[in-house]
Amino acid sequence: MSQSFSQNQARQNRQQRLWQQKWSLKTKAIVWALSISVLPVVAIGTATYFYGSNLITRQIPQVSQENGESSTSTELALQERQLSLLLAGMGGIGIVAGAIAVFVANRAITRISKAAAMSNNIKNKLRPDSEFTQIFIANEDELVMLERNISLFTELLSVLAQEKEAEADYSELLTKITRWVRESFNQQDVLKTTSDEIRKALSIDRVTIFCFNSNSNGTFIAESVAPGLPRILGVTVSEPGFEAGYREKYQNGSTRAIDNIFQTDLSDSDIELLQQYSVKSNLVAPIFKGKELFGLLIGHQCSRQRFWKQSEIDLFAQVAMQVGFALDYATLLEQVDTKADKAQIFIEITRSIRQSLNEEDVLKTTVEEARKALSTDRVLVYSFNANWSGTVIAESVVPGYPKVLRSEIEDICFSRGYVEKYQSGRVVATNNIRESGLADCHINLLESFAVKANLVAPILKDEQLYGLLIAHHCSRPRDWEQPEIDLFAQIAMQVGFALDHARLLQRVEAEGVQSQLLADTIGSIRQSLNEEDVLKTTVEEVRKVLSTDRVMVYSFNANWSGTVIAESVVLTYPKILRAEIEDPCFGQGYVEEYQSGRVLAINNIYEVGLADCHINLLESFGVKANLVAPILKDEQLYGLLIAHQCSKPRNWQQSEIDLFAQIAMQVGFALEHARLLQRIEAEAMRSQLLVNITRSIRKSLKEEDVLKTTVEEVRKALSTDRVLVYTFYANWFGVIIAESVVPAYPKVLQSKIYDPCFTEGYIEKYQSGRVVATNNIYESGLADCHISLLESFAVKANLVAPIIKDEQLFGLLVAHQCSGPRDWQQPEIDLFTQIAMQVGFTLDHARLLEAYQVGETSSN
Repeated sequence: MSQSFSQNQARQNRQQRLWQQKWSLKTKAIVWALSISVLPVVAIGTATYFYGSNLITRQIPQVSQENGESSTSTELALQERQLSLLLAGMGGIGIVAGAIAVFVANRAITRISKAAAMSNNIKNKLRPDSEFTQIFIANEDELVMLERNISLFTELLSVLAQEKEAEADYSELLTKITRWVRESFNQQDVLKTTSDEIRKALSIDRVTIFCFNSNSNGTFIAESVAPGLPRILGVTVSEPGFEAGYREKYQNGSTRAIDNIFQTDLSDSDIELLQQYSVKSNLVAPIFKGKELFGLLIGHQCSRQRFWKQSEIDLFAQVAMQVGFALDYATLLEQVDTKADKAQIFIEITRSIRQSLNEEDVLKTTVEEARKALSTDRVLVYSFNANWSGTVIAESVVPGYPKVLRSEIEDICFSRGYVEKYQSGRVVATNNIRESGLADCHINLLESFAVKANLVAPILKDEQLYGLLIAHHCSRPRDWEQPEIDLFAQIAMQVGFALDHARLLQRVEAEGVQSQLLADTIGSIRQSLNEEDVLKTTVEEVRKVLSTDRVMVYSFNANWSGTVIAESVVLTYPKILRAEIEDPCFGQGYVEEYQSGRVLAINNIYEVGLADCHINLLESFGVKANLVAPILKDEQLYGLLIAHQCSKPRNWQQSEIDLFAQIAMQVGFALEHARLLQRIEAEAMRSQLLVNITRSIRKSLKEEDVLKTTVEEVRKALSTDRVLVYTFYANWFGVIIAESVVPAYPKVLQSKIYDPCFTEGYIEKYQSGRVVATNNIYESGLADCHISLLESFAVKANLVAPIIKDEQLFGLLVAHQCSGPRDWQQPEIDLFTQIAMQVGFTLDHARLLEAYQVGETSSN
């Protein structure tokens, strides 16, 4: 009941004490019935008796005088007897009237007693603790009880009417507050609306919401407070000012109303905390989120003590319950919104990633967008090496934290077991690296990057573990939410798909570029019309295409040593053109492999098990990685096309290897083509030279002129150092009868030569048309006598063809290369042979002409 009703009840209690000494209703009714029915009869009879007695007494003397004493006595006795009978009759009548009155009174008060008992039963149900109810029952005063109960019922009805009105108002208020709370779409709005509206509704000085932390502490996360009072918002406390074991009680749904904080079982520390915020009375109701205790809705009355009404307590509890429902609803909305936001973010990130057309752009876009989406401090991509160490190949980091891009990391704690877990899609969310049971090596590694919390998801490329997408939170530990973890895992998955897509695009583009580069390179090579130009163009174009440090062509000798015959190299590395290389590790097995088309790609010369001799050779050229493809010419191993990466090791891509192999194959075709062109051109040139030289020789009408013209024209045609005609004597010794020599070398004209090595066997061979081409006099197995003779003329290489005159060996046409050894080409040998033959024909012609002229002279 209300406070006013309590005061009225106290006043009425005091009045009821006056009734404790009075009779019961039944006694009073009998007394009154007897009094009303008997007493008047008795009174009249008695009055009549006394009146009659007095009257007789006054008349006796008079009668005695008149009638005599005896009759007078008799009459007086008779009258006295009549009066006595009258008095008795009147008494009997009074008794009968009293009995009737008592009976009637009993019948009358029975219903009153029943009504009183019924009203008392109702009262006991409504107010079993009423003080005056027990008093009236003890005195059996049903009428007073009925009167007071009726009065009590009147007041109760008034109070109930007021309470009903208050309940209607509170119900409407609860509906409004619930609607306002439900219209809040996030937790912060729900709590703010609740605290504001409930403070207005109940006219409370402060309404705050206390949220429990995981460690049983808590924080005041929402507050509405009257001006002038201290604010409690954001304060974190371990004991929020409630009695011991409060959390378990609130977990069971209890509501606590304290009218006076000094009259409860609160501890001194709890009271001190409440006094700190000027609290005199408080009201607390639990807030449940789901089935868990989320926090407490707390009302503080600070201006005065407050006696909380039951309706206020009920309203407060119901609002707290509705707050819990609203929080669940807001959480659901937030989850839906979060999922929608995450889905939109995921779509946008995926679109951004898919718009990146190469691997580098894919990874750069990924780390940028993922860092923004998660609002974290660093996102990076860690790519694995073959030994499961790795490199940070992409990074996005906020200013103020160290950059780790391109850091090579070898995590000694990372084992094959982790690989298998990540391969199967494991995602690891570490909220606090210090509280997650990580090994010390892991913690030390993460701390070197200032990491407090991290999130790791695998990137699978071609269904293999390519690397890890990692988010670092460096400012503080972080509780990763499940939607964030799911989004991160999905992004990592999409990165794998995007890398596959980018690789496919790169492959398609690379094949297109490769085809174009191959076409351009082949076009450039095919435009070269000789072997030297072919090789020079090849090394230049291939070095540009592969962006490598050196490309060269290595040509084999007969013993599988060789010479670098073409090279293109950047300026900072040594040139090795024309270097003669004898690789002791190169054997017949390698020849057969390269002959069958083997292409060798070495990413790092120190990691592929090369022999020390190979490594030493490559180190002498500054090589860190190389690429080798065979050049086949006329289906034979001509040499090797070699690319050197000298700045650092290099992972050769398959498209690069394929392009390199195709170019090497095309070089072989181009060399064959150049050789064919050279042969055709040489034959044409040879034919023209032969025609020109033959014409020049034929113009000479004397033997001396014929020989002089021959040596001059042949030296020019072959671009050699010396050409001479050596003629034999009868004993096969001879003399040089014609010579053309460049100024830098000795003249040997008219030199008589005795060659002890020249025997009958040589004569027969030259007689039958033998032609000898010696590329290097020291490498052709010549006898010492031959070598000594040739050295005396400064000869390094020579070419010898017989001159037949009149079908006899006239001499030899000899070409000397003195500047160095020379590889005589077959067209040159053929031309030289044909010229020697023409010299013989011309000498025959000159002899016939001379004989004819002599005959004419004799005739004259």
